[in-house]
Amino acid sequence: MTDTSDTRRYGLSQLDHLEAEAIFIIRELVAENEHPGLLFSGGKDSVVMLHLAVRAFAPGPIPFPVVHIDTGHNFDEVLAFRDRVVEELGVRLIVGSVQEAIDEGFVREEPNGSRNRIQTPVLIRTAERHGLSALFGGARRDEEKARAKERVFSFRDDFGQWDPKNQRPELWGLYNGRIHPGESIRCFPLSNWTELDIWQYIARENIELPDIYYAKEREVFLRDGMYFTINQHCRPRDDEEVFVESVRYRTVGDATLTAAVPSTAATPEEVVAEVAATRITERGATRGDDKVSEAAMEDRKKEGYF
Repeated sequence: MTDTSDTRRYGLSQLDHLEAEAIFIIRELVAENEHPGLLFSGGKDSVVMLHLAVRAFAPGPIPFPVVHIDTGHNFDEVLAFRDRVVEELGVRLIVGSVQEAIDEGFVREEPNGSRNRIQTPVLIRTAERHGLSALFGGARRDEEKARAKERVFSFRDDFGQWDPKNQRPELWGLYNGRIHPGESIRCFPLSNWTELDIWQYIARENIELPDIYYAKEREVFLRDGMYFTINQHCRPRDDEEVFVESVRYRTVGDATLTAAVPSTAATPEEVVAEVAATRITERGATRGDDKVSEAAMEDRKKEGYF
């Protein structure tokens, strides 16, 4: 009789499985599509995406450019981080400027000052100008309801629009990347990740992020029950009291609409513990534009948002 007491079964941890799946998806799209790009804003999800892309093609270079749709309302720390990381990796950076599109009359700024919705035509035009027929995005299915409806390979018509009722099956991890002229793909390798997975991976891999993701004392004011920090794009009104609070950002976007959360988590490990205990999604807690309606994100995605 064979002694199996010392036999150890081979298995992957949750993070190893998610990493392997994401790398497989990245390689699969590159194999099926000649002109992909990776949406990279300097936010935590796109930073993880870039890290996975480096892993996927090491020791060779990343075989596609990174793309940022710059609203002109970004956090300065995040833009500085974006530029430094791109330079260190030697990756080509494509920037689609919403401000330039406004100045040209291509899009019109909305009365409330938000530029999130007018990112969409700028994104579509930028992809067309640079011949990008596929874009990697860092969307996760735990962000909000519309994300959960989308497949890993999300197909857009020749107007850049998404039809949630017309998606291809993805059985057994098989992805059909065939597209007709004018169509494009949005690909989401982080679809099965959660915010907690992202932070556990950041901690394990020692991935650098903009300081804005970590808690420190900052000047803030309350608006609609959310903590906004004072920056060049967001100033308090006359009736809004400014005070100092230890806060950090769970997500970064339009600085005029993205709020911080009270926190003392100053390291990835401390953020992991904090995220594990929270019961509010990052977008629900900090994105003013997503509070417009239950279908706000889905409406934007149907128009062509990533």
